[in-house]
Amino acid sequence: MTLKRANRLRKTSDFAAVRRGGRSWADSMLVLNALPNDAQASRFGFAVSKRLGNAVERNRIRRRLKAALASADVKCGWDVVVVARQRARYAGYHSLEGSINRLLQRAELIRRPCR
Repeated sequence: MTLKRANRLRKTSDFAAVRRGGRSWADSMLVLNALPNDAQASRFGFAVSKRLGNAVERNRIRRRLKAALASADVKCGWDVVVVARQRARYAGYHSLEGSINRLLQRAELIRRPCR
């Protein structure tokens, strides 16, 4: 499952707005930032630092995070940025999925799927 283009944060200004004005929740692998938006659907962005490895490793982490978020039932009307920490580099898909689900539950963002 993949995220549609309309459900992705693409602009630097969107990332900055979520990081600056939203709330954050964190665990050892990920940081989740969320900000309510006025749209019908939720939008997601991913930040994986160069400190986490070369392009192949960073893209692998990003793909795993996208797949985990696409399978989660996130409330509509939120902008969400997921930032990978150093421990995410060595984590498998199921560990990342569990981490995302725990953070979404703590943020109270899990609900029925969006339209």
